[in-house]
Amino acid sequence: MFQVMKKLLDAGIAKENILYLNFFDDRLYDLQHDKLSLITDGYYSLYPEKKNKEKIYCFFDEIQIIPGWEPFIDRLLRTEQCDLYITGSSANLLSKEIATQMRGRSLSCEMFPFSFKEYLDYKGINSNLPLSTKGRLTIQKAFDSYWESGGFPEVLGVEKSLRVKIHQEYFQSILFRDLIERHDISHPKALTDLGHQHTNMTASLYSINKLTGYLKSLGHKIPKATVSNFIGWFEDAYFLFSVRMFDASLKRSNVNPKKVYCIDHSLVKSVSSGILLNSGLYLENMVFTALRQEFSQVFYYKTMRGREVDFIVQKEDRSRILIQVCESLANEKTRQREILALREAMAELNLDKGLIITRHEEGRF
Repeated sequence: MFQVMKKLLDAGIAKENILYLNFFDDRLYDLQHDKLSLITDGYYSLYPEKKNKEKIYCFFDEIQIIPGWEPFIDRLLRTEQCDLYITGSSANLLSKEIATQMRGRSLSCEMFPFSFKEYLDYKGINSNLPLSTKGRLTIQKAFDSYWESGGFPEVLGVEKSLRVKIHQEYFQSILFRDLIERHDISHPKALTDLGHQHTNMTASLYSINKLTGYLKSLGHKIPKATVSNFIGWFEDAYFLFSVRMFDASLKRSNVNPKKVYCIDHSLVKSVSSGILLNSGLYLENMVFTALRQEFSQVFYYKTMRGREVDFIVQKEDRSRILIQVCESLANEKTRQREILALREAMAELNLDKGLIITRHEEGRF
């Protein structure tokens, strides 16, 4: 929001035309939906000459704190000359809910942790090609740091023990604020166990039947429909993401096992037990988050012979990109397996190239 405000100021918009309120501010706690008109009344009492004559830019941060905020925003859009920017925690202000409440008069933006490119910007490192030897080494060193820290701005530059603690606080906050409280969940322990298990399965296939069986083995008598709801709520909270198999038939795509990824690879390290995970899966999760920031739909591909390619995405021009992720191709069996799956998928989809992402190696085959 402050970046947008700075752009407005740089473009010559008067600072008096910009109204910013953070509803986490304790001085605003008494505002209810029937008192929200005090905001505009207060503003125009300061600047009555702007009423219906100048455009006002309103920035309302964490607006979901105020019950019944929707009619107030709707009225502002209808009756005032203004541009509105509203933010809220993901589970309480979902884009699909905004689309309903704002009746098609809104544009939604997703905010993710830093991508590696954004991390380089944060560090002040120029990543523009071509790179000198020094520039390449600088970026490789930065990647090693990003590999450990992940992309959440709050954890950058802090010691590992504190980073882990912050990540775990994020996890607990998501569980209790965005899921248990929001949906009034009567089986919080089952939800917590599912969250840990699903995180332990990062970059792996899952099915609702297997997850339901896992919870039953822990003594939770949870029906499959409830487990499916839990998974959907984790996705609403932007904590975990499900990736379906690429198929022209939506039914076949939905009934096949899905793959699970987390919002941040370093968060996985901090929250999971690590027993089922390795560095290759962390790299795969990192590639997923990079793709998800660019493409709203990310799939995995399975060839007719049952070989798997980690990702397939479709660009705006309808062209497709096949992506295989492997930390290293040094092992000949691994190399052959990854290339064979990619070549089979390329042949089936009539593509003349595919991509294998490794951590340090490069080459062309």
